[in-house]
Order: sequence, then structure tokens, then C-alpha cells
Amino acid sequence: MLTFPFMQVDAFTTRPLGGNPCAIVFDCPNLDDNTCLAIAREMNLSETAFVWQKADGDFCARYFTPAEEIPLAGHPTIATVFALVDTGRLQVTDYRKIPLELRDGPIDVEIFALNGKVERVVMSQRKPQFLRTYAPEEVLPAFGLTIADGLPGALIQTVSTGTPQLMIPLKSHLALQRAHLEIKKYLNLRESGDFFSPHLFCLGGVGNGATFARHFGVPPDTQEDPFTGSATGGMAAYLWHYGLIEQPSFIAEQGHWMARPGQAQVEVIGARNDIQTVKVGGPAVTVIQGELSI
Repeated sequence: MLTFPFMQVDAFTTRPLGGNPCAIVFDCPNLDDNTCLAIAREMNLSETAFVWQKADGDFCARYFTPAEEIPLAGHPTIATVFALVDTGRLQVTDYRKIPLELRDGPIDVEIFALNGKVERVVMSQRKPQFLRTYAPEEVLPAFGLTIADGLPGALIQTVSTGTPQLMIPLKSHLALQRAHLEIKKYLNLRESGDFFSPHLFCLGGVGNGATFARHFGVPPDTQEDPFTGSATGGMAAYLWHYGLIEQPSFIAEQGHWMARPGQAQVEVIGARNDIQTVKVGGPAVTVIQGELSI
């Protein structure tokens, strides 16, 4: 039997049982894909992270949903780096910037701390790619919505800052509240599409945020994600590129209607037509520590 230390960390929140939970399995460079996937199914969270230190001292991480590996994810990055500091594997006094090696290459992660205690972790996502656009009548019925629910004049488009997400801007909180998966229609859309998962959002938060969002999946993945960091990056790039926000920095909110409120500080770096990166960051908190036996 093999044993590995693990934690569960809630990301994009300062209180336990808020934000988005992520399981982190440490010191596991030799776990094969099938075992990682089986562990992710056992954890039954939107993502499980597997992290280890390389010979050069940097860290490498892989992210699995219960269905598959994904190249980049936001809340697992925040949770993983927080956990590395919380367990003493990574030393930070007040500020440190590190490369985190992911499946498709490294990203920069910044850690802001006070007296060695992490206050915020910020990831720099990959240069955004603006991919396929969709007609509203192709997409909105898959979420029980009509063309009238879409944000007038706004495109529905796949945007990737590391993982391709379908950006679906809606006109109101009421439309966002009504959204739900029409499973057969959604599966047909996803099968013919170019995206990993859909991100539905509207301008104006439920608290002090500039945006509020919902993010869906289908079993064996979780049906709705409490807070989606990678898609928040794609959403920010979309909003800035198309002139739907006046300032490149804002607070994004998600999860409040699931009783798991979370928020991220978001900053788009670059001109509207030449975005270089999107920074997405927030706090995290440990809720479980233990040992995994397989």
C-alpha cells in the first residue's frame, strides 16, 4: 500500500466551507494517469491537484477532474500554492514569485504574505486566444434560455487562457438564475464545439463585484462549479477585449447562490487588442489535512 500526504483547501475565500474546494496530493511524481483519475473520482471535487518538487527545486502540478486531466485551472493553482506554503514545502516571508510547471508549461504565481502567512495567491494565465464564435440559438437553449436572455450585441465565444471556456454573456441576474443544463442539448453542443466547459455571466455582482458568474459541467464532473478561476481569466479577457468593462482591474464573484461565496481580484495586462496575460488571485484556507492510502 502507498501513502501520500494530502489536504483539502477552499480557494477564493477567507472562511472554511466557502469558495471552491480542491484536494491536493503531495510528493507524487510517479503516479500514473489512471491512478490520478481514480483519486480525483474518489475526492469527487471539481478538481484534484497532484504536486511534487523537482530536482531543481521548482514545483510541478497536474490537475484532474473526475473525468479527465485539464491543462490549466485557477482554483487548484491558488489552493496548491497556498498548501505548499501552509505545509512548509515553500518558504515565503512577505512576497515571492515562483514558476509552477503545469502540463503545457510553466506559469508565474505570486504569493503575498504577512509574517509568513499567505494572504493572497495570484496566478498569471496564458495569453488569451479568441476562438470560435456561436450563434445565440446554437447555445442558449442548452441552458434553458432564449435569445432574449443574452446580453444584447455581445458575442458568444470560446476564449482560452490555458483551458478553452465558452463565454456566454447574459443580460441580467434573473437570466443567470434561470440557467440550467438541458443535458441532451448541452452534450450535443459540447460534442460539436471547441470548448471544455461553459461560463455564463452578467455584469454586476451580488456584493461588491463587477461580475457574477455560473459554471456548469456534467457527471462524472461536478454539475456546477462554485468558483472557476481559469474561466474568470477568460471572461476578463473577453470583457476587456470587447470594451464591456472600463477598467482592466475588477472583482469577480461566483458561488453565492450555491452557499459557497467566492471572489477573485482580476487584472488584465495589455491593450484591448493585445492582451498579454490575465492575473487572477485570491485567498485560501485549509479545511482538511490527512494521509491518502491507495
